[in-house]
Amino acid sequence: MTAGAPRDRPWLMRTYAGHSTAEASNALYLRNLAKGQTGLSVAFDLPTQTGYDPDHPLARGEVGRVGVPVSHLGDMRRLFEGIPLERTNTSMTINATALWMFALYQVVAEEQGGAPARLQGTTQNDIVKEYLSRGTYVFPPAPSLRLTTDLIAYTVRSAPRWNPVNICSYHLQEAGATPVQEIAYALSTAVAVLDAVRAGGQVSEDDFGEVVGRVSFFVNAGVRFVEEMCKMRAFTRLWDGITRERYGIEDARQRRFRYGVQVNSLGLTEAQPENNVQRIVLEMLAVTLSKDARARAVQLPAWNEALGLPRPWDQQWSLRIQQVLAHESDLLEYPDLFEGSPVVEAKVTELAEGARAEMERVEREGGLLAAVESGYLKGRLVASHAERRAAVESGAAKVVGVNCYEQTEPSPLTADLSTAVLTVDPETEAGVVSALARWRAGRDDARVRETLAALEKAAAGTENLMDASLRCARAGVTTGEWAGALRAVFGEFRAPTGVGGAPVGEAAPAGSPLAAVRVRVDRTAADLGVGRLRLLVGKPGLDGHSNGAEQIAVRARDAGFEVVYQGIRLTPEQIVSAALAEDVHCVGLSVLSGAHTALVPDVLERLRGAGAGDVPVVVGGIIPAADADALRAAGVAAVFTPKDFGITEIIGRIVTCVRQANRLDPQEVPA
Repeated sequence: MTAGAPRDRPWLMRTYAGHSTAEASNALYLRNLAKGQTGLSVAFDLPTQTGYDPDHPLARGEVGRVGVPVSHLGDMRRLFEGIPLERTNTSMTINATALWMFALYQVVAEEQGGAPARLQGTTQNDIVKEYLSRGTYVFPPAPSLRLTTDLIAYTVRSAPRWNPVNICSYHLQEAGATPVQEIAYALSTAVAVLDAVRAGGQVSEDDFGEVVGRVSFFVNAGVRFVEEMCKMRAFTRLWDGITRERYGIEDARQRRFRYGVQVNSLGLTEAQPENNVQRIVLEMLAVTLSKDARARAVQLPAWNEALGLPRPWDQQWSLRIQQVLAHESDLLEYPDLFEGSPVVEAKVTELAEGARAEMERVEREGGLLAAVESGYLKGRLVASHAERRAAVESGAAKVVGVNCYEQTEPSPLTADLSTAVLTVDPETEAGVVSALARWRAGRDDARVRETLAALEKAAAGTENLMDASLRCARAGVTTGEWAGALRAVFGEFRAPTGVGGAPVGEAAPAGSPLAAVRVRVDRTAADLGVGRLRLLVGKPGLDGHSNGAEQIAVRARDAGFEVVYQGIRLTPEQIVSAALAEDVHCVGLSVLSGAHTALVPDVLERLRGAGAGDVPVVVGGIIPAADADALRAAGVAAVFTPKDFGITEIIGRIVTCVRQANRLDPQEVPA
């Protein structure tokens, strides 16, 4: 250790957690804090994220699956029971409904005797990446940005230790962003938010530096850990320049690039999942090795996330990885290890210059919101993701245990797949819905109507929506009612899919796998006497992870299919209606939230009821083996999981399903 140099303090250690019910999640948080976790990171379920109550039709199968349902003040109370919010650093991964969740959180803190001014933590509150990657948006971009800036302005006045916006590039990388794109689009988002705050006039110029100083970022770190470390240094350099030059911030503390990280979940594999442990460690090094660009909060996925929902033991393993690095290694004893390195400096410069150029292209598109609405940004991400998938499929990008070194010994970790992941009791949803009915029955309905009317009036005007939302929270308004009032004023939005504008993902020279699939597609269309085979790609429920669906749609199009893809957030009824209207030859459903057990059988039953039971249905997603068997028994023609990385092969198997369903090749082996 350098003589006299202070040991750097460890970063906040979190695990991203929440499932089933507020009570179950509260017990999990208390256990994690007792194990040495130093901050909480709340995962909300999809109905909560998208502004629906648990009894809404779109919430079916989604309640408590990927996070905790928080429908009203009572849920928030139970979620943090026994946890003093004044002394807890809480990160909430919430965007479209961020202002509402913070209102509920603040009221619970007040009930505990706490003051908003002493609350510490973060609301993600970055709606832009929802349009591009995660899909939990509700309102059009302009009113969504208003909600973001209203929360920022409120916290600057009333909760100055809270980070009201956490610009999230994490999901951009998951959606295909290169390091240059991740930097450029995240910083462009931050600029759009700060410009909107300044233009809104709610914050004085004297206080604007406080707004800049409370902007934080949430990034992704992939396994190319040298490049990822350089990415963080490039982020730091560019943010320092933007805040000084564009906004005139002189205080170096307010210009600091403050970020938390979740390392890459996209790269975790179902095949040989034990390899995910070393991937997670390498990815964590990318954001901890460099002191001058070190993350101040880290949460790690679990080794089995490609298989299903991690158990508490799996999350503990990931927490212990952080603790060993922070407390057993000598990492925190040294100044920056890379200062003066010509190799690192060259890579940082390359990334920074590339990001500046891409930010300038976004400006030429009319700015960030215009680039979202036009589909420019989504199209760039879909194209980048197609290139990355093609590299894995061809073997140019090596993934150990997937496309190389595939021979393996049996793993004791997955010897019993039924116990290798946490399963959410399907009866949980009914219990949550019943509890919601009891909550509504115990409210003062007149007060609820009054506060919702005031919220609508505020939304139709220009006043900050936080005060009206706090009144709604105290009156017992539900998440769906709050969002419904705003939907009535703002309307809803469907983001561009990016599929139509994506270039051909892979060339198809004679003799290539894609060329062979194209021949089979054309032959099958001819055998059926149709011009082209038609494939409907559907996203039932509230799952907004559309990356896989988009890549299937692009590759099917390139293989000669006519593709029907209407984007995310569809009911089974809407999917079946589209399948019938378009007279498709196959329905492909993508579900990553765990709702496949409820939604896929519904689609099958509706197709049969409409006389289209002979149309094959295939399903892709994070689907445990037992669930896959059940889906096939219910009539699903093929199930694809993360181990099926070859998209061209998947399209070929879909063609086989079509041929079998139409008895064109009775001798073929089932898909």
